[in-house]
Amino acid sequence: MSQPPPKPKPKPKPTDPLQHAAGHSWLHRLDPRAKLGAALGLSLVVALGQSWAVALAALGLGLVVLASARLGWSRVLGRLAAVNIFVVLLWVFLPWRLGWNNGWHLGLDPEGLRLALLISLKTNAVFCLLLALLGTGRVENIFHALAHYHAPQKLVNLFLFFYRYLHVLRREHARLTWALKVRGFVPGNNLRTWRTYASLVGVLLVRGYDRAERVYQAMLCRGFTGTLWLLDHFHWSRRDTIFCWAAVAVGAALIALNLGSASWI
Repeated sequence: MSQPPPKPKPKPKPTDPLQHAAGHSWLHRLDPRAKLGAALGLSLVVALGQSWAVALAALGLGLVVLASARLGWSRVLGRLAAVNIFVVLLWVFLPWRLGWNNGWHLGLDPEGLRLALLISLKTNAVFCLLLALLGTGRVENIFHALAHYHAPQKLVNLFLFFYRYLHVLRREHARLTWALKVRGFVPGNNLRTWRTYASLVGVLLVRGYDRAERVYQAMLCRGFTGTLWLLDHFHWSRRDTIFCWAAVAVGAALIALNLGSASWI
């Protein structure tokens, strides 16, 4: 009697929100300092641009760079949808004008419509650039690169500890949720549900505070003086230099495009 074929192993669910950082595109091989500098500089140029040409060019550039990062379109589209939820809220209020002409009336404001469309294009352009440049590296490397840019030490430590213990809080939240389900809790739109969720948040805060105190005392016992020493370091290569010069050229082209098109805004 032949045995049934073994069932395929289920794919592990992603636990790290930046799990796609372990890719093999050319962006994954760049130095995090180069990618962080390019991301900050290009985002600033796009955010300050006031012309359609800059917004459209930046959106096209962002989509090209995002495609070359090979992050997986399903995950990318999901995050684009999450960002555009806030853009939709912008479209609910900005393009409309409330006026008085023998009674209150709601009309379309051309200037508000222009601003809503321009902000939508720039938001998606900046998000594509940031996702392609920063989403292709590990989160702790981004904070490490911030330290190389002489960001305040306390701010860098705060980011590192936040990322480290965000996963601990998530595991604690999952454990408490399972405990509620074991006790027969079924969420609904009633006062008992909201009381239960308020208690869950309170327990999370109290346990998080207790754990933070224990971790801080343990670090003091190990000689912590406010500086987190890093054991691995980046390696700058000619490829990173070329990428930085290319980013500078693109930023200068966007600035020139903005200045050149300012007359027909």
